[in-house]
Amino acid sequence: MRDTANATKQFQESIKYIRWVIDTLEIPGLSDIHIHFMPDNVMEKVWRYFDEKGPLIGRDWPILYKLPTIDRMTLLDEMGVIEFPSLCYPHKANMAEWLNDWCTDFAQSHPQVVHSGTFFPEVNAVNYVKRSLREGSKVFKAHIQVGGYDPRDLLLQGVWELLQEARVPVVVHCGSAPIPGPFTGITPMLDVLRNFPKLKLVIAHMGNHQYAEFLQLASDFENVYLDTTMAFTPFTDLTDPFPANLIPKLKELQDKVVLGTDFPNIPYGYDVQIRSLFELGLGEQWLANVLYYNGHRLLRTI
Repeated sequence: MRDTANATKQFQESIKYIRWVIDTLEIPGLSDIHIHFMPDNVMEKVWRYFDEKGPLIGRDWPILYKLPTIDRMTLLDEMGVIEFPSLCYPHKANMAEWLNDWCTDFAQSHPQVVHSGTFFPEVNAVNYVKRSLREGSKVFKAHIQVGGYDPRDLLLQGVWELLQEARVPVVVHCGSAPIPGPFTGITPMLDVLRNFPKLKLVIAHMGNHQYAEFLQLASDFENVYLDTTMAFTPFTDLTDPFPANLIPKLKELQDKVVLGTDFPNIPYGYDVQIRSLFELGLGEQWLANVLYYNGHRLLRTI
């Protein structure tokens, strides 16, 4: 059962720290490219997954922000998170299109929410992605691990082509954490990029577990970015620490690293992600780019 008093204190401490960082860096706020809002029944299933899959994941994953939508929106506003997508994603066929409809309505009701869409390898995918783009989607979500599909599937060729032409970023979970999938890892997405080299991809979780390989992918392809989601945090460092020898590479790629957090599906305070980035010691300009400018450019300049 949630300890309301302790949770409230923790939320207030997060707000205070994040607002201090925003003021110190003199940025308008945070641009978080990896946040999830979903229909209530879908979000509850996601939370139940983490509650029940602890042994499979290898450890407990107690989600801190199991709150009603309005309370989560209020917290993000108080912390200074000024723009973010809803990033719904399907785990089976015949799900993506109605999720896109929900995302459209959600973005229209909340001006700080960047309109997002999603897709799945199915015969009507091209048609509903076209409609989502017409209705204003600025970012898409692909979850290779949860969906269990091959991104090279012929049913997705037209989707990748559409998104490449539209220059819309796709936040793609293609790394193998927390649990490997049949098509996670570097090879499937590298094959996609060889066919669609101008595709704008944001590699979720810095590509965990394959940090080095995905950092190289961002170096090799003009429009490949990496989001910070859960990387560098004490929680992730217990099992998948970011290699110290790769930290200079983050500096080299400072225009291609964007803030992501996975809020609300995280087992620690939102501020932990920001503290972990601050403690990398890569400088205020690097941090300002990651926390605001890079994500803002991706989400708002299409």
